[in-house]
Amino acid sequence: MNQWSVHGLGILETGQPVAPGDDAFFVAVRGAGETGWYGPVGDKIAHYARDTLASEVKGALVTDHAGLLNRLRAAARRAPSDIASWAVGAVDCAVWDLHGRLASRSVADLLATTELRSPVPAYASWLSQDLTRVDDLDVLRDVAAGGWCFTKWGLRRDPADSSETAAARMARAVERCSRAIGSPLAADAVGTWTPAVAMAFAQSCEPSHLRWLEDPLPHHDLDLYELLAATRVPLAVGERAHSDEDPAGLIQYVRPSALTLDVVGCGGLTRATQILTVARTQGIPIYPHGRSLLPGLHLAAAFPDAVPAVEYRLQWEPGRQHLYDVPLRPENGHIRLPDAPGLGTTPRSTPCPAHR
Repeated sequence: MNQWSVHGLGILETGQPVAPGDDAFFVAVRGAGETGWYGPVGDKIAHYARDTLASEVKGALVTDHAGLLNRLRAAARRAPSDIASWAVGAVDCAVWDLHGRLASRSVADLLATTELRSPVPAYASWLSQDLTRVDDLDVLRDVAAGGWCFTKWGLRRDPADSSETAAARMARAVERCSRAIGSPLAADAVGTWTPAVAMAFAQSCEPSHLRWLEDPLPHHDLDLYELLAATRVPLAVGERAHSDEDPAGLIQYVRPSALTLDVVGCGGLTRATQILTVARTQGIPIYPHGRSLLPGLHLAAAFPDAVPAVEYRLQWEPGRQHLYDVPLRPENGHIRLPDAPGLGTTPRSTPCPAHR
């Protein structure tokens, strides 16, 4: 068995143009003459990885992902935060990339126990396009005709409305837009709902128009989610899961139609595969959140029975892909695994003409 070890961890700020506030850093893990990468991530995540987690990584066996995850999670528990959980996930994914490069295999191949799936189905999301404010329904129809498994849109509450008025308005919008594209759609509350709005919507909405309602509550409040789960509205949760969250409790109380797990935010690919095992025993499919598209793609390729599709964020992902040497480009609603080993791509080292 190979005894490759990690020699060190650093961070790299991209030299490509990015919009203010966009992720611009890559985590780099070095070992055995090779470098594993993950990014882009935000500056706070990158600096936490370098300043807090680098000492935990140095000397670790590249192939001992579970052991390294335990060390990273223990370090993050000293001051738990979303930043810490994301940094744990970024480092974990960079080590998986290093492992794949050293073994000359894709990360999906390292994870898989059955034949890989590629290309991987994807669903399209466009959260800035709000269902309550759609004037031209052809915009929705054009996206829905792109070969995607399904589509997901924003569904924001108007703060000027009462809970009942907001719920009724949003339920009508879901029905109108679903009928326009001829299929159920997924809707994301985008952090704008209250528990009262969520319960009123569950009573107002015809569930046949919804693929799922995503994160209708601002936090994983299991008691409130248990009440929502008793309605007929299909729910999706999981994007906010952190590296120490117990997925069994989330599944038991919410009984979601889908887990929209963020593969990096939850603690990385190692943690995601642990959560996948729990979800699969309960028959809950995982649809990886689009902010972590690249590791989510490898998870979906390795476990096609448990991960039906990945999210492709139409408004953000094309810009993020310009930070890679080899961008991922969807074709007819599917995305191919990169041909290179590891996660399959590296930070772009030369300016991208389209973004000069």
